[in-house]
Amino acid sequence: MYTTVNEDGVLNNYANEPKMYYAEYPAIWEQRKYLIQGVFAMLILTTLILVGLSVS
Repeated sequence: MYTTVNEDGVLNNYANEPKMYYAEYPAIWEQRKYLIQGVFAMLILTTLILVGLSVS
């Protein structure tokens, strides 16, 4: 941990910064997983909207 002391004796602690890295494009199986998650989310959302409309 990086620490500095000012002239009054007060400590300032600074967190270590993580190394930067570039995001990688998702693989084919990850893209399919995201697609399946999106389909299930749309099904749940559509079901909730239809149930809400039918109840009211």
